[in-house]
Amino acid sequence: QVQLVESGGGLVQAGGSLRLSCAASGRTFSSYAMGWFRQAPGKEREFVAAISWSGGSTYYADSVKGRFTISRDNAKNTGYLQMNSLKPEDTAVYYCAAARDTYTVVAGRYDYWGQGTQVTVSS
Repeated sequence: QVQLVESGGGLVQAGGSLRLSCAASGRTFSSYAMGWFRQAPGKEREFVAAISWSGGSTYYADSVKGRFTISRDNAKNTGYLQMNSLKPEDTAVYYCAAARDTYTVVAGRYDYWGQGTQVTVSS
């Protein structure tokens, strides 16, 4: 089992920045790929970014590429999502997830999920 807890969400004006954290406990976090997803009201959960277990490979949704950066610190069992140049359309609940397999954009391939943290971007 891997327990994931997100933090760092909040209210920010358009153009601002936030840094989300995903603290992991339980099994060795460093052996899992990690992803970030988001879900806006009335919409399906969508992929945001993913990172390999080592941190050597990353992948982003086109909508956030160049604005968001995913990273991880395996020594601290923590993953991060740095979000810059935020837009109102980034408003959503953000979830981190861990996968035994390689990192992927497919939510169903992730084995563990956090409870989510709300990000609200005002115009």
